[in-house]
Amino acid sequence: MVEEQRLKISVIGTGYLGATHAACMAELGFDVLGLDVDQAKINQLSSGQVPFYEPGLQEVLQRNLASGRLRFTTDYAEVGAFADVHFLCVGTPQQADSNAADLTAVDSALDQLAAELKRPCVVIGKSTVPVGTAARAQARLATTAPAGKQVGLGWSPEFLREGLGVEDTLRPNRIVIGTNSERVESVMREICAPQIERGTPFLVTDLQTAELVKVSANAFLATKISFINAMAEVCEASGGDVIQLARALSYDDRIGGKFLGPGLGFGGGCLPKDIRAFMARADELGVEPALSFLREVDAINQRRRARTVDIARGLIGGSFAGRTVGVLGAAFKPNSDDIRDSPALDVASTIHSLGARVTVYDPEALDNARREHPDLSYASSMLEAVRDAEVVLLLTEWAEFREADPKELTEVVAQTKIVDGRNALDPALWRERGWTYRALGRP
Repeated sequence: MVEEQRLKISVIGTGYLGATHAACMAELGFDVLGLDVDQAKINQLSSGQVPFYEPGLQEVLQRNLASGRLRFTTDYAEVGAFADVHFLCVGTPQQADSNAADLTAVDSALDQLAAELKRPCVVIGKSTVPVGTAARAQARLATTAPAGKQVGLGWSPEFLREGLGVEDTLRPNRIVIGTNSERVESVMREICAPQIERGTPFLVTDLQTAELVKVSANAFLATKISFINAMAEVCEASGGDVIQLARALSYDDRIGGKFLGPGLGFGGGCLPKDIRAFMARADELGVEPALSFLREVDAINQRRRARTVDIARGLIGGSFAGRTVGVLGAAFKPNSDDIRDSPALDVASTIHSLGARVTVYDPEALDNARREHPDLSYASSMLEAVRDAEVVLLLTEWAEFREADPKELTEVVAQTKIVDGRNALDPALWRERGWTYRALGRP
């Protein structure tokens, strides 16, 4: 029997999404060629080192480099000659002068890739883009690629959660492909066959709906997070307890308990910029009022940071000038070294600007934090960060911080005062150990 020839895959862009996707496609048995214009990043990945922290990814990367199924390059010509399917995974950051998404990298990647598409193939976009981008990309490929209309296009949004990226790629909770081509749908079904066989829902939509799925999901999650944080504001004013409130709400199966975690709010490279880009695109489409509520979602999220600063300032007598503050957390979430739009670093930097001596510790994000905020001081351990502190702020809910022994911290701090910005600690335990405990939305 002749062995069936498997599709060969390229992944354009090797940031968080692309590096994870490339390694996991190889893990599924495909021959994969990853491309990036950053030679240093390609060298690092080719040597088996992941440029960011993601649990489990380095092992997958090294295993598939060793097997020969995974390689990396900076050469678009090599990618064009190699792959049957090209996944577009480049970044879409917020523009410097507006809320809209910056599509410079997407357009550049499409143009450089198109020039090398000389035979029938499929391009699958995974980047989070404003609705309408895929249709424009389809027209662009048809007119600029040598293979013309033999290049099929689809858009398949990613749903990765940082810290769970490998699991979410290998075992997604749904797969969405937007396309008007039966060939593209067939190719995606072939690639995703292992997941489909395990029962993963496979949804086929038009291009525009597929583009809307990711931003709609992020907008909904951001709204849910900001809703419970708005209730925290009400609880603080009325004497209620937002943790008890969230628990009571979670038993309503129309609401559920996921993302009802009150605290410092969301950050990172996706939710904040995606909801802002969504609002900007709605304005361009003439339906800005439909998403006007997202402006308050964003505003509530920002207010939580200011409120955390206010609580800490109140604990030490109303002024940070000359005070010593220990901050636990720099990443925007645990199990990540991502500091993009990090609430923790925003609060730490604000307190520093108000005159405090601020020392930060994070298990994984210190190198990134030092580059972006060289004005802050950094420690190599939790105890070092809080030594002589007059107030401690827990701002990223790493397990190391959630499981901290209040007695151990008592021995090194100047004052036993803590602000739990993530509602991650047991208030009764800390108060029993002699600490003044404050948290957002709790009496």
